[in-house]
Amino acid sequence: MRTVLILSLAAFGAFTLYAMWQVGYLGIWQAGMASVGAWQVLLDLILMSCIALGFIWRDARQTGRTVWPFAVLTLAAGSFGPLLYLLLAPAARTAPQHTSTASA
Repeated sequence: MRTVLILSLAAFGAFTLYAMWQVGYLGIWQAGMASVGAWQVLLDLILMSCIALGFIWRDARQTGRTVWPFAVLTLAAGSFGPLLYLLLAPAARTAPQHTSTASA
C-alpha cells in the first residue's frame, strides 16, 4: 500500500507541477470552470475532498494525530492532503499471534 501511495503522490505531483508551470494555480481553477462539464468534474472533486476530510478528521481524533495541516492542504491542493495523511500514517501494530502445537 505504501508503495502505491508513494508512486501516486510522485506521479500526480509531477503532473500537477507541469500543469502549474503551463497555466499557473489560477489557470487550473479557471479551466475547471470553463464549461458545464468542467464544473461537474470540479464539483465532484470538491465533494470527494470534503468526504475525505470527514474520514481524516474522524481517524485523526481516534489516533491522536494532528488534522489541521492535512485539512489545509486538502482545501488548497485537493488530493495531496489525503495522500500525505495516508502516507504519513504510523505503521499499524498488530498483536503477536500465538501458535499452539497440539501433541498427540
